Amino acid sequence: QVQLVESGGGLVQAGGSLRLSCAPSGSIFGIKVMGWYRQAPGKQRDLVAIIDSGGNTNYADSAKGRFTISRDNAKNTVYLQMNSLKPEDTAVYFCNVRNVFRFDYWGQGTQVTVSS
Repeated sequence: QVQLVESGGGLVQAGGSLRLSCAPSGSIFGIKVMGWYRQAPGKQRDLVAIIDSGGNTNYADSAKGRFTISRDNAKNTVYLQMNSLKPEDTAVYFCNVRNVFRFDYWGQGTQVTVSS
């Protein structure tokens, strides 16, 4: 079964930057949308940013101006560049891939911790 493999999380001071990456372990047919979600302790999983196959993007208000999502279609890889990080950005970040059949793949999550 294909899995999404995430990397790039870690501990950073407020104001710092991190870059998350996510790629499938195998082939996924008909990738349409790739994105990142996050879940803080005791809270629901929320959208951070998504990007479709045409490069169109959508960001949560909290991410606008600080985070940039991009993708490499040849590698089926999605990235999230996070700048000016804040303690409230602390969460587990999950990669998501949706194909043309609206089937969702999820990564195992990567911890991002921002210290004040």
